[in-house]
Amino acid sequence: MAKSVLSAKHFHDEEAAYAYLEGKIWPDGPLCPHCGGFERISKMQGKATRIGLYKCYQCRKQFRVTVGTVLESSHVPLNVWLQAVALLTSSKKGISSNQLHRTLGVTLKTAWFMSHRIREAMRDDSLAPLGGGNGVNGIVEADETFIGREPGVPKRRGYAHKMKVLSLLDRETGKARSMVVDDLSAKTLVPILQENIAKEATVMTDEAGQYGSLGDKFIEHQAVNHGQDEYVRGIVHTNTVEGYFSVFKRGMKGVYQHCGKQHLHRYLAEFDFRYNNRVRLGVGDIERSENALRGIVGKRLTYRTTHQRG
Repeated sequence: MAKSVLSAKHFHDEEAAYAYLEGKIWPDGPLCPHCGGFERISKMQGKATRIGLYKCYQCRKQFRVTVGTVLESSHVPLNVWLQAVALLTSSKKGISSNQLHRTLGVTLKTAWFMSHRIREAMRDDSLAPLGGGNGVNGIVEADETFIGREPGVPKRRGYAHKMKVLSLLDRETGKARSMVVDDLSAKTLVPILQENIAKEATVMTDEAGQYGSLGDKFIEHQAVNHGQDEYVRGIVHTNTVEGYFSVFKRGMKGVYQHCGKQHLHRYLAEFDFRYNNRVRLGVGDIERSENALRGIVGKRLTYRTTHQRG
């Protein structure tokens, strides 16, 4: 299967778009998603045949490269999908469904669903512990922030009525990992930190009480006291993860404006993905789009499950 780099022709020619995606998903040739066969497969060539359609003569079923991916059963041309992926991955603070709707010429409903499917492709399933790579005892910053409003919780002073987000950032690799949490108690947060951070790592936080026991869980725990206007003490700070939050909040408030809690994990996956594939880490726009497309396999998101209320 010929390999190619994502380029303008793939954005405007659906046949070229299929050839490109087949080269990425099937580097060794077509593979039947129904039975796993690869020997008795042929491309269908009829005039009325859909672009990119194959037939497996072992199980007698037809398929395209999008079967078994987040693009499965979509009626949007594949070249338009590639445009959407490029737009969403190259916009630092995201791109709204209204903007996708206007740019791509699809309905607003379609643009909204497309963006969520792409966010699902951006979700990282390789959750190796942070702070323990390359045999180095790394430094991981941990901090929480608040966004939007918790469903069913009346508005009040403070942050109790807001949705809570925990983010971890590995200083050595420059990679972030974020998740939605129900509360900020030690009972909730400490197991999450233990699951996502290597034991040999140094964890840096602010002075929040829920982090008080981390010194027993990791090789070292250091904290800065924001309540006493202490933000940096040598290498001890949480400024890197707070820099991540600044981009996340600008995008959520300025571009997306509103997000239901049932969707927040996908928005976090989007901002994590762009942060972890940024130019400073040597990833350009083309490579970032290709990295997102590699994540489409083995994931499925239907409109019904996406649109249902939490």
